Amino acid sequence: MSVKDLAKDIVEFYEKLSSWENEVVRGSDLTPNQMHAIEIIGHEESLRMKELAQKLGITTGTLTVMIDRLEKKGMVERKPNENDRRSYRVALTKAGAEHFARHHQFHLKLTEEIAAALTAEELKGFETILKKVVQQF
Repeated sequence: MSVKDLAKDIVEFYEKLSSWENEVVRGSDLTPNQMHAIEIIGHEESLRMKELAQKLGITTGTLTVMIDRLEKKGMVERKPNENDRRSYRVALTKAGAEHFARHHQFHLKLTEEIAAALTAEELKGFETILKKVVQQF
């Protein structure tokens, strides 16, 4: 397999995953990016704004606008950082936690479907490779 073929496969996988994500959030009054933020916060319980921006791969300025909108929707709240008065931590509200729980179930179902298509050995290899690739970014 050439790098060109691999690039094509990666783009195709991304497009399918992106299409799936868009379908999952349709009708929820959330954008896929907002749902990603909720998903990350849900796994971490709370994060500093800078940490969340890094995990999302966006600037803190872009994140501020997103968090403002999520606050207006009642999904997240900013809490003063106990260790640094100059910064805030972002946490899910009850409504945000409910969205996280529902969305996380969709992710688990998708992962189960992917896992079902692989042998145990392929699954272990896929996990190892995926972790290695994620660490590069």
